[in-house]
Amino acid sequence: MKAIINGKIILENSILNDYILLYDKEIIDIIKKDEFNIDCIEEFIDAKENFVSPGFIDLHIHGSGGFDIMDATFEAVNNISKSIVKTGVTSFLPTTMTMSKKDIIKSLENIRKCINKVEGAKIHGVHLEGPFISKKCKGAQREEYILKPDYEFIKPYLDILKIITFAPEEDEKYVFMENMKKHKNIILSIGHTNATFEQALRAMDNGVNYVTHTFNGMSGFHHRNPGVIGAVFSRNIYCEIIADTIHVHKGFFQAFIDINKKDKVILITDSMRAGCMKCGEYELGGQKVIVNETSAKLEDGTLAGSILKLNEAVKNIKDNTNYKLNEIVNMASINPARAINIDDKLGSISREKIADLIIFDENINILKTIINGNIVYEVKS
Repeated sequence: MKAIINGKIILENSILNDYILLYDKEIIDIIKKDEFNIDCIEEFIDAKENFVSPGFIDLHIHGSGGFDIMDATFEAVNNISKSIVKTGVTSFLPTTMTMSKKDIIKSLENIRKCINKVEGAKIHGVHLEGPFISKKCKGAQREEYILKPDYEFIKPYLDILKIITFAPEEDEKYVFMENMKKHKNIILSIGHTNATFEQALRAMDNGVNYVTHTFNGMSGFHHRNPGVIGAVFSRNIYCEIIADTIHVHKGFFQAFIDINKKDKVILITDSMRAGCMKCGEYELGGQKVIVNETSAKLEDGTLAGSILKLNEAVKNIKDNTNYKLNEIVNMASINPARAINIDDKLGSISREKIADLIIFDENINILKTIINGNIVYEVKS
């Protein structure tokens, strides 16, 4: 048995002071400091009045540390998983790009092989972003590889798929959606879509319960033409947000969460290979990307994913809203866990859940990352 002492423990609904967290591979108990003899514990971590939090879960990430999921090698996936533990991420969904069918299949097969072998953050499946998207809202995805939603294409990978981003207006006669209704464990997400308000609502009434990087890559809101955003605001569904203050204006964070409800907002990074790297020239989906201190863009100025770290997203929401820290942490932990149905074991600090934990300071700088009860990253003092 191990213990974390002198930490402010972040629960779903509160933050505990003067408590001790007992754990091994799983969380054993949370007890009052004055009711436990710390001399009984051989191994403990002194959190030094910093925060003890559930590990973050990133449901939308393409790359980090100089590697991309579409590299389709164990080295790439493993290095991404090791890179993002520095940002507090303990679980993630490797996210694909709109590339050739051959490249997508190669990436999916590689992820399947990597799932239980990576040395850092754990993989819980795949987020398939494209190729079933709108050419009008493709963003940094390559138009020549965009396809109509095709159930037969993804059928061999139903065991690893967790989220599929698609444009419902491209799903002729809603055949794809009807086929996917048989697979309750896979989320259909509306994204990179030029759907009308009515088309989006119909999709949501037919099983779509998730939104990919809300606002970005979709028809916007107008009071006489509400578009996808109007539909999103009309339904109680999970909504991703890239809270880097570039993809969405920081002044709208508060209203966005107020409208969509704090238990439905999911912080994601949409990070590409330049995440956790220096400024310079990189590649995304076979396209040149120019990265500076704040953003990643194609040569024509189109945003190409992000270089956001998930701990930075938490801080940006903290600095620009009146939500409590535990409520914001939920947006990076229990909310994504519930979205993909892994909240029985992950996403919050409670008895018998897996000990995937992080310790961070007032500025959300990650000091330690713990996975399955073992330290996988720490800042040396």
